[in-house]
Amino acid sequence: MKKKTVPVLDMFSLKGRVALVTGGAGMYGRQLVAGMLEAGAKTFVAARKIEPLKVMEAEARAKGQDLTALTYDQADEASIKRLLDAILAKAGKCDVLVNNAVTRPMLKAGWKDELSTFEDSMKVNATGLFAITRIFCDAMAERDGGAVVNIGSMHGLIAPDPWLYEGTQHSGWYPDYFFHKAGMINFTRFIASYYGLKNIRCNCVAPGGYQTEKHDKRFLENFAKKTMLGRMANDNDLKGAVVFLASDAAGYITGATLSVDAGYTAK
Repeated sequence: MKKKTVPVLDMFSLKGRVALVTGGAGMYGRQLVAGMLEAGAKTFVAARKIEPLKVMEAEARAKGQDLTALTYDQADEASIKRLLDAILAKAGKCDVLVNNAVTRPMLKAGWKDELSTFEDSMKVNATGLFAITRIFCDAMAERDGGAVVNIGSMHGLIAPDPWLYEGTQHSGWYPDYFFHKAGMINFTRFIASYYGLKNIRCNCVAPGGYQTEKHDKRFLENFAKKTMLGRMANDNDLKGAVVFLASDAAGYITGATLSVDAGYTAK
């Protein structure tokens, strides 16, 4: 069925949409929240710790942007349901879910860590991901549909490269992270299939490394050589892709994983 032609730049707009970004105060979260707001969405940001989100809310409102900070625990299904209820009470709907929340309990011990730590990771990164996606997509299905964007990682597509960490203080031996980021990619396809006829799209973004002040010089040099663009990601590199996948500009895209990694996984 043909639809009325829409100017292409208008297709990227999220005006009139309600978006939730989870894990919003984290490494990627701030730019994802900024992207939703800049595209015109009424935006909610949620995490376990409310304090940094309240700072973000105040900063956004000072700019005239519509951001509301909420708290929830992704390991607790009842907490997720309360989060949805809070958004529905304030906005009446949720059109966009950006699954960005992540916990990294194995960062210290990695492969040598206790099994209980792996299980703790899965409560948020696997079971919790399933819970929040099902709860919010069921709500979207009762209305006009919506879009889900899962924030994965290039490490859901490839194995850790020991040479990347040679001569550095860093390590990549975190089995939980590789496990759940790879699982997220096929979970994205599952959700796209399950909810497709309900007019709900689900896609995944697989970012590459994000440069922070914690990276040592040798690691930055090693990483740059692995990419086609010769650098790690910055504060603007991810939000455009996520806004695109959340918007009508990606209206015929679902079940896809978009690598945003400077060509790292294409080499």
